[in-house]
Amino acid sequence: MSKFGLELFKFGTYLSFPIGIMYYFGTNIEERFAVPGFWPSAEQSNTIPKDRDEIRAEYDRIVARQRVKQAQLHEQREREAALQAQTQHDDNSH
Repeated sequence: MSKFGLELFKFGTYLSFPIGIMYYFGTNIEERFAVPGFWPSAEQSNTIPKDRDEIRAEYDRIVARQRVKQAQLHEQREREAALQAQTQHDDNSH
């Protein structure tokens, strides 16, 4: 194979390989690569509250959840402080 023939073969390979990959993966993609049940249905999705009562109920739910989180965090900090005080007391008594 001459040098020109080799260069022509390399050029053809470099040109046809990306085109072949794009053709293979780009055609009929919805049927070949679709995963059934991947996206949630409308019933499983979050809904945006639209009227005043729904917005108020959502706000109250968010506030209640935040209060529960804050109470849990406060209790955890109190337990950690009590444990730290206990370990300091034990260290000082020895």
